[in-house]
Amino acid sequence: MLAKSLQVLVPPCTLSGGVRAGVVSGGQKSAQKQLWSCATQSWSPTVCSLQPSLPGAPAPSLSDSEESVFSGLEDSGSDSSEEEDGASGEEQHSRMEKATGQQAGTPSPRTQVASVPGEDEYAEDSSDEEDIRNTVGNVPLAWYEDFPHVGYDLDGRRIYKPLRTQDELDQFLDKMDNPDYWRTVQDRTTGHDVRLTDEQVALVQRLQRGQFGDVSFDPYEPSVDFFSGDLMIHPVTNRPADKRSFIPSLVEKEKVSRMVHAIKMGWIQPRRPRDPTPSFYDLWAQEDPNAVLGRHKMHVPAPKLALPGHAESYNPPPEYLPSEEERLAWDQQEPEERKLSFLPRQFSSLRAVPAYGRFIQERFERCLDLYLCPRQRKMRVNVDPEDLIPKLPRPRDLQPFPTCQALVYRGHSDLVRCLSVSPGGQWLASGSDDGSVRLWEAATARCVRTVPVGGVVRSVAWNPQPAICLVAVAVEDTVLLLNPTVGDRLAVSSTDQLLSAYTPPAEPAAQPAQWLEASEEERRGGLRLRVCHGKPVTQVTWHGRGDYLAVVLATTGHTQVLIHQLSRRRSQSPFRRSHGQVQRVAFHPVRPFLLVASQRSVRLYHLLRQELTKKLLPNCKWVSSLAVHPAGEGASWGRWAPGGGGAPRSPPLCLPPGDNVICGSYDSKLVWFDLDLSTKPYRVLRHHKKALRAVAFHPRYPLFASGSDDGSVIVCHGMVYNDLLQNPLLVPVKVLKGHALTRDLGVLDVAFHPTQPWVFSAGADGTVRLFS
Repeated sequence: MLAKSLQVLVPPCTLSGGVRAGVVSGGQKSAQKQLWSCATQSWSPTVCSLQPSLPGAPAPSLSDSEESVFSGLEDSGSDSSEEEDGASGEEQHSRMEKATGQQAGTPSPRTQVASVPGEDEYAEDSSDEEDIRNTVGNVPLAWYEDFPHVGYDLDGRRIYKPLRTQDELDQFLDKMDNPDYWRTVQDRTTGHDVRLTDEQVALVQRLQRGQFGDVSFDPYEPSVDFFSGDLMIHPVTNRPADKRSFIPSLVEKEKVSRMVHAIKMGWIQPRRPRDPTPSFYDLWAQEDPNAVLGRHKMHVPAPKLALPGHAESYNPPPEYLPSEEERLAWDQQEPEERKLSFLPRQFSSLRAVPAYGRFIQERFERCLDLYLCPRQRKMRVNVDPEDLIPKLPRPRDLQPFPTCQALVYRGHSDLVRCLSVSPGGQWLASGSDDGSVRLWEAATARCVRTVPVGGVVRSVAWNPQPAICLVAVAVEDTVLLLNPTVGDRLAVSSTDQLLSAYTPPAEPAAQPAQWLEASEEERRGGLRLRVCHGKPVTQVTWHGRGDYLAVVLATTGHTQVLIHQLSRRRSQSPFRRSHGQVQRVAFHPVRPFLLVASQRSVRLYHLLRQELTKKLLPNCKWVSSLAVHPAGEGASWGRWAPGGGGAPRSPPLCLPPGDNVICGSYDSKLVWFDLDLSTKPYRVLRHHKKALRAVAFHPRYPLFASGSDDGSVIVCHGMVYNDLLQNPLLVPVKVLKGHALTRDLGVLDVAFHPTQPWVFSAGADGTVRLFS
């Protein structure tokens, strides 16, 4: 700020003779003329003080050499420019050391008030807004930032920058120790530090206060009135008037003639007087069809205000007058929710009616509605509403599907979280929070066996192979493998023989899970194996061949999903890193695919190639359940004779399974994916009002069901066709209700019968229900 003030405001003639214009002033050419007049008239060339010379004193004269040096016209040494560029290195460093020593020692002669006798006072003077020693001209000094020099002198030698080896600590110490640090500025043209004298500091302070730089200048001195109101004898000027002042101008005559000709030709129209009346008009005054606005094709007349009714009367009927409770309710409502913007009041006469308080506000809102509300006539499309509704088949043509409640399985004392049906469809296993697993006969709702497990049952899965009688139960951090000992005795005995034929290896390998044999007492209760994980298990599911099962652990990291092999009793973690909290997993019916559902996505992994095949985006906030289509890849279940009393034909066997997946979410969405079509949902169904807890496909019929916290099970018809160009047909056919809501929970799990169009549902009311 200090350097800027000096550069802009200080004229050269107000500074000492030894201060250069390039250091503290960057004056204009007028400042140079002022400096010349100061140097030749009333200022001493030897000592340039701030006091003017005495009147009558002779003005000092300059010699030719001094004048040439002062004006910058001295020979610039062009002959010496052909010599080598600059002096030797020792001479250059000696000059730099000399300049540095002069800076660190006694102040520079340029900052002294009086010049040293015997030296040329114009050797370092300034001229033409630049230091006479630095001849770089108008080249910006920023170009020399990366060079050791800052310019060139008159002889063409480089002007080196002073050596600056001080760091921030040295600068701080210098600031504390040097009493003249506050009055030291840096010369940009040479890089040296210049100490301002007392006169220069006083000059800067005056300029900062908005005063004049010259101390002797009096801005309030009396002015000399050269022209007064008194009549003088002799005129100031007695010059005779010109001849053109009393002779008509030919140029003006030509201009007037041109304007007259333009008026005659009609090129210039005379100005008409303006009508002082305001040009306001009503936009909606002319609404008849013959008016201009009425003939406009898109014109829509302004809506009319509603006529006042009985409530607006000053003496309304008694039934329109609100009671005290209605007044309090009206005051508590929001202005947008009120039916009337005012409360009806009763007055004895019209003269007693006061002024309406909201009159101006309502008029203003009416004007805003007319002015800001866009009104445009939309072209109505003549479309039959029936054409907009998709042509769906009638539900009775899509039978068979569950229509009513057939059986209720009672026995659990707490909510039933999971259930599973045996491959033959004869038995049903259910797990509850009461710490037990119950085995039911599906056709009669008879509880055949109850197996206490000592904890909350999170998941139950029956082995899909009919020859193996085995049930996997997820309890806390353990997966229990139970032999229910129901059904075919040959299957029960062959299952025990299969498990007992295992031979442990000589050197057991490190595994993420620990396999433990059941004790004799536990074997009598049906337990055969115990797989301990160390983390809570949330789901267990079998592979189609019955030898592998996958579990989901409630933990973080890449060990959320584990795959166990029953025949070799081995466990492995198929993933190296985690992609979020895993919710559900499912094996593909035939292909070596594993579907892993996280909160926001469903990933499809190829187990043999060990790579990610697809990533499905369900566009849901939180995925809760997952199911894979049992028959797909362009295949369908086939068609059968429609219902209506007749028995349906047996559907054909499933063709090679394909690529249709459904998943439910906690935000009441059921999403259908066609993997051959896209990774985005093919259809999103929003039939439930609350969160979905479970979804399931029927193994043979084109049916899928979803259970929700609203206590309902919705059965839908989902047909997948052989033709790849034809999209799947999704039709909701039945809403099944029967479960009572408990703790804001409804249906927690659903499962279809493997051969019949029946659906089982597990509810929070502690019951299992069969709909047929």
